[in-house]
Amino acid sequence: MRAVVLRALGGPEHLKIEERPDPHPGPGEAVVRLRAAALNHRDVWIRRGQYAGIKLPIVLGSDGAGQVVEIGEGVDPGWKGRDVILDPSFNWGPDERVQGSSFNILGLPADGTYAEMVRVPAANLHPKPAQLSWEEAAAVPLASVTAYRALVTRARVQAGEIVLVTGIGGGVATCALLIARCLGAKVYVTSGSDAKLAAARTHGADGGVNHRKDDWTKTLIAEMGARPDVVIDGAGGETFNKALDVLKPGGRLVSYGSTTGAAQSVEIRRIFWKQLDVLGSTMGTQGDFAAMVKLYEGGGLRPVIDRVFPIEQVSDAHIRMEAGDQFGKIVLKI
Repeated sequence: MRAVVLRALGGPEHLKIEERPDPHPGPGEAVVRLRAAALNHRDVWIRRGQYAGIKLPIVLGSDGAGQVVEIGEGVDPGWKGRDVILDPSFNWGPDERVQGSSFNILGLPADGTYAEMVRVPAANLHPKPAQLSWEEAAAVPLASVTAYRALVTRARVQAGEIVLVTGIGGGVATCALLIARCLGAKVYVTSGSDAKLAAARTHGADGGVNHRKDDWTKTLIAEMGARPDVVIDGAGGETFNKALDVLKPGGRLVSYGSTTGAAQSVEIRRIFWKQLDVLGSTMGTQGDFAAMVKLYEGGGLRPVIDRVFPIEQVSDAHIRMEAGDQFGKIVLKI
């Protein structure tokens, strides 16, 4: 099979297509012939050497969709030939509240989806929602399960509540917008790009503000006519403090990342005086993933695709992600 192999850390030019042996399943495993894969910031951080536990060479990629072509001992024969999407969370562990010490994500340490074929545990196979194209199906897994767990499992968002999603345009943030709308929430967003704010409105956002402008929290509260019940934040940095400021008393802040780094200081008094719940969240359990897929199957959801690149242009796809201009998921067609 052909695969994109990373043998040295650094720029996108280190992503090289090579011929590799076809994978074969062990007991409880399946091999999927991939039709599409999607990028995540995790892939960029690994390539740059900014991620823990890097081993080389590695085939990156956590998101994928394709057809099951081979199954191992003990796997239900009904999976063979089925169209599937892949749950990228491996070995969550026995406690649904938090991942265990053996938890890992497809694409490191196990070879991932930037390839014509991938081997995964059969427990990580899920039927592809029929209405989604291959590219749309590949765009679902990591971003959507992260958004689902943040919104549903952790924040327990209810219909009619106001949800603020920071940094709209990225994969998780865009999925959070769609899923929150599906749950019946009112959704507002922030971005440093007026074009992304406009795009968010076309995908159901009730409004939004440019966080590069002064006093965006005041502007947002005036636009909403209230303070949000929930903030879903993957930016961290100073945005974390702004989120504590903007939340209504008794509100919930869910942090799923820190793309802008750590906050220089945290306004602790806002947490205790406003009686806020500050919740961490990452990826999701098998139950989270299955429940998320049901939303796509029955709720009419479709992920937002920014751009599709042929796998031969994987370096260009990484360049686009690093530029930060995307709105939605960047996908590789295989």
